[in-house]
Amino acid sequence: MGFCHLSNLYLQRPIWFLISLVFLLLLLNGRVVLSDPNYLIGLGSYDITGPAADVNMMGYANTEQIASGVHFRLRARSFIVAQPQGNRVVFVNLDACMASQLVTIKVIERLKARYGDLYTEKNVAISGIHTHAGPGGYLQYVVYIVTSLGFVRQSFDALVDGIEKCIIQAHENLHPGSIFVNKGEILNAGVNRSPSAYLNNPVEERSKYKYDVDKEMTLLKFVDAERGPVGSFNWFATHGTSMSRTNSLISGDNKGAAARFMEDWFQHSGVGNLYSDDGVADGIPRRISNIIPDSHDNHHKLLELAASFQSPPGRPAKKILSVARRVRGALRQADKPGFVSAFCQSNCGDVSPNVLGAFCIDTGLPCDFNHSTCGGKNELCYGRGPGYPDEFENFSQLEVTLPKQGGGSEVVKTCPAAMGFAFAAGTTDGPGAFDFKQGDDKGNAFWRLVGSFLKAPGKEQVDCQHPKPILIDTGEMKIPYDWAPSILPIQILRVGQLVILSVPGEFTTMAGRRLRDAVKTVLMSSGHEEYNSNVHIVIAGLTNTYSQYVTTIEEYEMQRYEGASTLFGPHTLSAYIQEFKKLAAALTSGRSVEPGPQPPDLLNEQISLLTPVVMDATPPGVHFGDCSSDVHLNSTFKRGDTVTVVFWSACPRNDLMTEGTFSLVEILQGKESWFPAYDDDDFCLLFKWSRPSKLSTRSHATIEWRIPQSATPGVYRIRHFGAAKSLFGSIRHFTGSSSAFVVT
Repeated sequence: MGFCHLSNLYLQRPIWFLISLVFLLLLLNGRVVLSDPNYLIGLGSYDITGPAADVNMMGYANTEQIASGVHFRLRARSFIVAQPQGNRVVFVNLDACMASQLVTIKVIERLKARYGDLYTEKNVAISGIHTHAGPGGYLQYVVYIVTSLGFVRQSFDALVDGIEKCIIQAHENLHPGSIFVNKGEILNAGVNRSPSAYLNNPVEERSKYKYDVDKEMTLLKFVDAERGPVGSFNWFATHGTSMSRTNSLISGDNKGAAARFMEDWFQHSGVGNLYSDDGVADGIPRRISNIIPDSHDNHHKLLELAASFQSPPGRPAKKILSVARRVRGALRQADKPGFVSAFCQSNCGDVSPNVLGAFCIDTGLPCDFNHSTCGGKNELCYGRGPGYPDEFENFSQLEVTLPKQGGGSEVVKTCPAAMGFAFAAGTTDGPGAFDFKQGDDKGNAFWRLVGSFLKAPGKEQVDCQHPKPILIDTGEMKIPYDWAPSILPIQILRVGQLVILSVPGEFTTMAGRRLRDAVKTVLMSSGHEEYNSNVHIVIAGLTNTYSQYVTTIEEYEMQRYEGASTLFGPHTLSAYIQEFKKLAAALTSGRSVEPGPQPPDLLNEQISLLTPVVMDATPPGVHFGDCSSDVHLNSTFKRGDTVTVVFWSACPRNDLMTEGTFSLVEILQGKESWFPAYDDDDFCLLFKWSRPSKLSTRSHATIEWRIPQSATPGVYRIRHFGAAKSLFGSIRHFTGSSSAFVVT
């Protein structure tokens, strides 16, 4: 094996398509063995959920999309593959919208302080899945933190801490093992949301491909020499926009969901003979619903038992209680981590999970093909998913040598970053506002004037970006600090025949295909046996930093959203291809690559306008954790019903409950022992937080349990964990419980 490194329906059907194939890929033997037990593999996973209140979500740039609860928790998942006395690579997958240059810088600093030069920017890749339902404010450039009212330290710290801890966990669990690779097609999990731009690519190029989006998933399966399967990482291109711009609950969206389902499926199924007949794996219990037998008591006795557990007053608690009661906590606190599954992002730039198409919400008719408008208005055009209706070298002015028709070559340059008018139009996954529309290559006088108040682009910039009309000249804006990146990291990681291209942006389908083909040509022309026809290349999108989109030059000409968001001008893709070919050539020759200019560390420059939590309060005579609205006495629910309980609560920003839970469903065993059954990580349990007004000190936590069909009949209760802040700044943890009820 070779190593190298160079630098609202909450669940929609595409998730199940992703999961189903992975089940097959894990059950089947991989086609290519990339390592043997002489090599070390380690996996890690850690909570990165961040603030679940008051913070604008990253992705849609919708100022009204403010976090107010948890759909399911976010995680950082990592793998390390190492030669015992040689090279190693680290790949981290984040349930976050994208990687952040500043986060990457600080994580590398911590790893160097802990491990020296073992883990550096050369062999560590940090990639985001592109969920649009995670808290923002963790990137360092102005344009990406405007809607979050600037920098949000809690979002940033949750990511840096979680990434560091998941890498430490992977490092400390390095064991001899094997790696397998497999690939297969997934249909009906993504459509091209800018087909008119794709169709502007040459016919002869398009004719080489069956689809206008990539349908192939690549999966790595990690097998510990002693324990058997311990994890899987896969790459597939589709946007994390199954959840709409109106959602306010933190969620990993489709890829985060698929990861959670995969991990739970593995735990439940007992694959690899990890689990004994009594449901215990290495002394670790399985899910409660699998080890507590169905109750044979009659309904009347269950009601009597439930009636003896009426809701007690809210009471003080320790934070550790929230962590200890997690359903999956035993698995993660064990000496050996549980099965880790990651669904990683690829060239998703023009791929939408809303596979039914884009329709006008006023007429129900398809949106305009070229401009994605309805009667001239883009705000009315939305993509529909199967669940409808519920729902990071210096790239600024880099010289690029291009071949000319008829022979010879010409030298062109990339441009300082700039956003086009169609950027403000948004996409069919999340339309923009006002009179912006996709496909706008002219702009209008009013919005040119507005943009000029920020920074009027000069003629050289205008000519360089043509045919993009410049709305915001971000690359030349430096007040109060840089608005956009100009130094971007590119990186190639190789594990055997698998080559991972780490790119700091969203490549469209055809842009990704051109990059992969260019790198593969360099590798295969080297004459080295390891780069034969079996070499497999994947793109890891949104890695190490973020610089928006990368289209082909033909797609750029159409100036749909992706072209307008290709920051460095029409030759951006050519620049990437040129630089990646250099890395690929160095890879095959074994030459080291001199590091390029280092990106700025702007942490001390950051500005935050987000109001801190001043204090929390309850009405007189009411405790934090008291039920405001409880279940009725002697309540009985059936599987499929929804149980709702409201607690007097406090702002979730007081304590993120990292590796813990805000909400919990417990089941009664015997007559007095309560066991955790469902928590923040379960799709059936929603934690919604609200306050009556923006400045109010009072708040409620509404916990909804949609009882799954797999729930064990018996007596249950719902609990809430929180932390309240006093006027003097102290934090007091509390817990509350509902009355007990029966599920049949």
